[in-house]
Amino acid sequence: MDSVIGSSARFRMGAALLAVLAVCLFVPGLHGGFLFDDVPNIVKNTSIHITQWNMDDLLYAAYSFQPGKGSRSLAMLSFALDHWRGGLDARAFKITNLLIHALTMCVLALFFRQLLAMARWPIHKATMCALVLALLWAIHPLQVSSVLYVVQRMQTLVTLFVVLALWAYLCMRQAQMEGRRSRQYGALAILFGVLGFASKEDAALLPAYMLALELTVLRFRAARPELAKVLRNGYLVVVLAGLVIYLVLVVPHYWHWDAYRSRDFSSYERLLTQGRVLVMYLGQIMLPLPRLLPFYYDHLAISRGWLQPLTTLPAWLMVVGMLAWAWRWRSRRPLFSLGVLLFFAGHFMTSNVINLELAFEHRNHFPLVGAILAVADLCMMAWQRWSIRISLAAVPIALIVVALGTGTAWRAHIWGDPLRFAEYGVAVSPHSERAWLRLNGVYTERSELKADSPWLDKAIEVSERGVEMTGSVPLLSNLVVYKTIKGTVGDEDWDRLLSRLRQVPASAQNRNILWVLLNNARRGVPLDEKRVLQVIEEISSRATFAPSRYLEIGAYIHNDTHSPGKALPYLRRAVELSPPGDPAITKLLAELAAADRKDWVKRLMDAQERAGHHNQERSIP
Repeated sequence: MDSVIGSSARFRMGAALLAVLAVCLFVPGLHGGFLFDDVPNIVKNTSIHITQWNMDDLLYAAYSFQPGKGSRSLAMLSFALDHWRGGLDARAFKITNLLIHALTMCVLALFFRQLLAMARWPIHKATMCALVLALLWAIHPLQVSSVLYVVQRMQTLVTLFVVLALWAYLCMRQAQMEGRRSRQYGALAILFGVLGFASKEDAALLPAYMLALELTVLRFRAARPELAKVLRNGYLVVVLAGLVIYLVLVVPHYWHWDAYRSRDFSSYERLLTQGRVLVMYLGQIMLPLPRLLPFYYDHLAISRGWLQPLTTLPAWLMVVGMLAWAWRWRSRRPLFSLGVLLFFAGHFMTSNVINLELAFEHRNHFPLVGAILAVADLCMMAWQRWSIRISLAAVPIALIVVALGTGTAWRAHIWGDPLRFAEYGVAVSPHSERAWLRLNGVYTERSELKADSPWLDKAIEVSERGVEMTGSVPLLSNLVVYKTIKGTVGDEDWDRLLSRLRQVPASAQNRNILWVLLNNARRGVPLDEKRVLQVIEEISSRATFAPSRYLEIGAYIHNDTHSPGKALPYLRRAVELSPPGDPAITKLLAELAAADRKDWVKRLMDAQERAGHHNQERSIP
């Protein structure tokens, strides 16, 4: 059998045509603009704002993903190229996302066809089912938030390269089973794996996906017995090494018995919650109703114990039961078992002890492949048991395609207008702080912060309603700003903000209100100086900032308030945290000397010297 099973021109044309039809469903969402993480990674990330082809600029853009300290270089480079051709027009970025989605569907069809053939399906049946499965994956409503949320290109790119790597791996293993040369496919698998890792760290799960293939469909078979033995022993070593790395490095590094920094849950509580999250994902895949796909999950209840909430234990019993079911059926129904293993393996990183958000829809981008495969194999088993001809399944499959396509097109329509998207978010997630903040932000942008704008009145109204539903600190700070602009702010507004601020964790979102207040103060909003200082004191007492942020606080207090003396502690903290010879600190000391603050200069230089000695002592073994 030809190992390059996707070489048929008719098959490739069919896959390409279906891919084009699939991405057309997403077109209504092209005008939705940028969202959330798009702003820091794209809109405000000047490193990717290139206007000409220059190798230095391209490399600088590629390594500009700050949260990952330069990782995800391929995704960042693609953002830079989009900016080069379209500026900050979100449509240019989303069109690229659509092209990636279409290409991934074509590659997925190749992977499914190769997989089904190696599972001993007749070639005609494997070809048709591969196209159907790839189409179902491409038009599932869950994909909207991966494709139309620009920054999630990191996720869609890694899926593309992981699927390519798995296809190459299957070709390699087919060649090994037939006793043919296979190194070229192995080289391709490695290359695609590297490209995937350059897109997002999820590519590290590629060995787990390959192991799932071996445990189910491939069964470590090879034409040469010695090669089969090498495969078994090699994967055994990989599994043991993975367990050691996980238990010795990953768990000790990320585990927190108390709450994570800036979170209100611990590692134990996070793991408990993930059982419910995984079951929720499965529910969304099987029944993708609009109300079950809210996009916002910040209001998700945290599992504090096995029965808090009551669904925690049943959810985990379901997860364990499905894994046991898949293991028991790995010989009887290998495709079903493979699908289940791929789904759970795909969530291994994000449903573990790493301090991540509890849930996001885009995390199902690759695991959806496994879920669709498992469900399809169960359907095939039912048709075989009831002696139903496959041709008779065309009607229910067509109905499913129409239902999924309609849901995706409708959801893309919601994403196609910022106000429509924001209003819908609040409607389906009334207890989500982020949903209210999004709607608030749309109204604020349209008001241009003009006191007589009716949009500003709407922003105030939405902030009040959002605070009632969520107790949001950012919404309370927005209320203070908006009412100050309107001239209606009172002490009760500030008191409510400060009281709530003392009750919530110092999360990134809650800390951000400090910069919101400072930015508005600098742009001329007459905020109460005394109250702003109280907010600064409250937040800085519970959070640590980068040196540049402490300099920003100190500069505001020194230059824009009637209490310049209160700036010194923040300037000292900036000096203590900055590396020796930092030009920002050198400039600060020069400006203070020019402003006749020589006593401050001496104190700050002393603090700098003490910090240097302390760091030197810590570096001595």
